[in-house]
Amino acid sequence: MMSEVQVHTVARQMLEQHGFAAIAKAAEQAQACEGRGDDEEAKEWRHIADAMKMMRGPAHS
Repeated sequence: MMSEVQVHTVARQMLEQHGFAAIAKAAEQAQACEGRGDDEEAKEWRHIADAMKMMRGPAHS
Protein backbone atom coordinates (compact mmCIF):
# COMPACT_ATOMS: atom_id res chain seq x y z
CA MET A 1 0.00 0.00 0.00
CA MET A 2 1.32 3.42 -0.94
CA SER A 3 1.66 6.14 1.63
CA GLU A 4 -0.32 9.34 1.18
CA VAL A 5 2.89 11.13 0.16
CA GLN A 6 3.60 8.52 -2.52
CA VAL A 7 0.04 8.78 -3.85
CA HIS A 8 0.33 12.55 -4.21
CA THR A 9 3.79 12.28 -5.76
CA VAL A 10 2.57 9.84 -8.41
CA ALA A 11 -0.55 11.96 -8.99
CA ARG A 12 1.53 15.12 -9.50
CA GLN A 13 3.95 13.35 -11.84
CA MET A 14 1.11 11.94 -13.93
CA LEU A 15 -0.56 15.35 -14.20
CA GLU A 16 2.74 16.89 -15.32
CA GLN A 17 3.25 14.20 -17.96
CA HIS A 18 -0.30 13.74 -19.25
CA GLY A 19 -2.30 16.79 -18.19
CA PHE A 20 -5.86 16.12 -17.11
CA ALA A 21 -5.93 13.01 -19.34
CA ALA A 22 -3.92 11.46 -16.50
CA ILE A 23 -7.13 11.01 -14.51
CA ALA A 24 -8.57 8.85 -17.28
CA LYS A 25 -5.29 6.93 -17.50
CA ALA A 26 -5.43 6.19 -13.77
CA ALA A 27 -9.04 5.00 -14.13
CA GLU A 28 -8.00 2.74 -17.01
CA GLN A 29 -5.20 1.30 -14.86
CA ALA A 30 -7.69 0.63 -12.06
CA GLN A 31 -9.99 -1.23 -14.43
CA ALA A 32 -7.08 -3.24 -15.85
CA CYS A 33 -6.03 -4.22 -12.32
CA GLU A 34 -9.56 -5.31 -11.48
CA GLY A 35 -9.63 -7.36 -14.67
CA ARG A 36 -6.53 -9.19 -13.43
CA GLY A 37 -8.11 -9.65 -10.01
CA ASP A 38 -5.72 -7.24 -8.30
CA ASP A 39 -8.22 -5.27 -6.24
CA GLU A 40 -5.59 -3.75 -3.96
CA GLU A 41 -3.68 -2.15 -6.85
CA ALA A 42 -6.98 -1.01 -8.38
CA LYS A 43 -7.78 0.73 -5.10
CA GLU A 44 -4.40 2.53 -5.22
CA TRP A 45 -5.03 3.73 -8.79
CA ARG A 46 -8.43 5.07 -7.75
CA HIS A 47 -6.78 6.85 -4.83
CA ILE A 48 -4.28 8.41 -7.27
CA ALA A 49 -7.16 9.49 -9.54
CA ASP A 50 -8.95 11.06 -6.57
CA ALA A 51 -5.76 12.93 -5.60
CA MET A 52 -5.49 14.31 -9.15
CA LYS A 53 -9.11 15.45 -9.03
CA MET A 54 -8.37 17.35 -5.81
CA MET A 55 -5.26 18.92 -7.37
CA ARG A 56 -7.14 20.24 -10.39
CA GLY A 57 -9.59 22.06 -8.15
CA PRO A 58 -13.37 22.51 -8.05
CA ALA A 59 -13.58 24.57 -11.23
CA HIS A 60 -12.83 21.44 -13.25
CA SER A 61 -15.01 18.95 -11.38
